[in-house]
Amino acid sequence: MTTIRPATIDDLETVVAYNQGIAVETEDRRLDDNVLTAGVRRILSEPSKGHYFVAECDGKVVGQIMYTTEWSDWRNGEILWLQSVYVHPEYRGCGIFGQLLAEVQRVADADPDVVGLRLYVEKENATAQGTYLKNGFKLPGYLVMQKV
Repeated sequence: MTTIRPATIDDLETVVAYNQGIAVETEDRRLDDNVLTAGVRRILSEPSKGHYFVAECDGKVVGQIMYTTEWSDWRNGEILWLQSVYVHPEYRGCGIFGQLLAEVQRVADADPDVVGLRLYVEKENATAQGTYLKNGFKLPGYLVMQKV
């Protein structure tokens, strides 16, 4: 049985490891452990920055999802941006992502200010794109641009 719960500081090492997994799988890169650990610690200790949920099976964290918020003046509401989505390879295809998404959807449904969910997905990650499409996401026609 899978339990979905808010992540706590006790999940820090696992969330950091899973975020490293995301970076390797999607971008073939290793993130700086110190920067990543500090970033995850801040989210876990400062709820205004965002929220993580984890999926737990038999006492082991097997998946995660994080969301942050963005205010949309055009829509007069908040958009929840899904980030750091990861399911341990041994648990993929078992519905873990759907359960994590359902928890974020419950948060969204309970807040009348939330007007939608969005996420980033790598252009080449057809598997993830298929999963997101099956779970109700659509391509909005926007490109994401970045200046660092």
